[in-house]
Amino acid sequence: MKATFLIVMLAFGLTAQDFQQRGYFETRLFVFPQAAQGDSGQAVGDGLIRYEASKKITSWLRVYGAFDARADSHRQTERRFRIDWSDRGILRPAFSLRRLSVVAHKGPITFEFGKQFIRWGKADVFNPMDRFAPKDFVNVVDSEFMGVPAARLSIEKGSDTIDLIWQVRFTPSRVPLLNQRWAVLPAGLAFRNGGADYPGGSAGGIRWNHLGRGYEYSMAFYDGNNHLPLFDGAITPDLKINIKKYYPQMRMYGATAAVPIRWFTIKGESAYFTSSTKTADEYFQYVVQLERQSGEWSFVGGYAGEVVTERRNPLGFSPDRGLAKTFLGRASLTIDPYRSIAFEGAVRQNGDGSWLKSEYVQTLGAHWKAVAAFSWIRGTAGDFLGQYRKNSHAVLGIRYSF
Repeated sequence: MKATFLIVMLAFGLTAQDFQQRGYFETRLFVFPQAAQGDSGQAVGDGLIRYEASKKITSWLRVYGAFDARADSHRQTERRFRIDWSDRGILRPAFSLRRLSVVAHKGPITFEFGKQFIRWGKADVFNPMDRFAPKDFVNVVDSEFMGVPAARLSIEKGSDTIDLIWQVRFTPSRVPLLNQRWAVLPAGLAFRNGGADYPGGSAGGIRWNHLGRGYEYSMAFYDGNNHLPLFDGAITPDLKINIKKYYPQMRMYGATAAVPIRWFTIKGESAYFTSSTKTADEYFQYVVQLERQSGEWSFVGGYAGEVVTERRNPLGFSPDRGLAKTFLGRASLTIDPYRSIAFEGAVRQNGDGSWLKSEYVQTLGAHWKAVAAFSWIRGTAGDFLGQYRKNSHAVLGIRYSF
């Protein structure tokens, strides 16, 4: 894989014909007003260089590549030189192959093979159907999607689209580090990372999408493994608790719908999850949202719910389920071509947890952009959001795009 990446990048550099590239360098400072259990650090700096390129080979064939290089001050990133493509490390890789895929498009057929990003969810605030979309949750409320190695075939005919996906190798979501503030563990106990039991084999899915006059809906099926883990614990001879991750089998039956009416657009997304793994819950998730554009303002608000039909294991890390039974919303305003503000948040229906975020973006010339944001987290210790109540923080960032 390393050799393949280098060969592709060399080919990109040899000719500018039908070649596109872009990228940016970004550095951010996270400031936490409170120390957290097991993590007294209150300032974290990180830097990221992201480079993306594509090369048109023929009129119907294009190659895409993307590369990340990153570092940070809080040991969230590896300190060794290697190009990672599997995204199975506990730490973020210092150098990673973010994407490398070949896309063939001919008439109504599009085929993509390689490491790519696949999103099935259509809602804006909560996406139960995103089963091919693992995330980096090292910082839980500042997550980022990760690519998966897969083959994707899309067939369009009139107002209908069929999407067939075969994920050739499992990619897990990256969970918070045990020795840092986003892993909230019982006090007085010592924990050790026991690694992970990754499932073998592949995953598959199919989605049918129909675009009608004044409405859109889709239905989907997924058969594979949950990219979010459950945990096994065992006491070691030195009286530490060894935590091992495993990823239960999962089947999903999902549907989405969107209907624009005079005042706003109504969107809905739902999915039912079953599992042959005896320690995995079975449950139904849904979200209903309203979306409206008014001048330079954009508003999205809705409710995410969950009904558990079979409860089997409380020991897991699941931000998607943690956001269920909440009211969620987002609002943004484009002040002018150089400035914008945004607000988003989630509030538990019983008031036990809340997360509110505000962000201001200022463009500085043709290449520079500055960002200032603040996340406010409150709630009870037993709530998914509330457990992070000591993790409210401010973010200052600067980005140079090229």
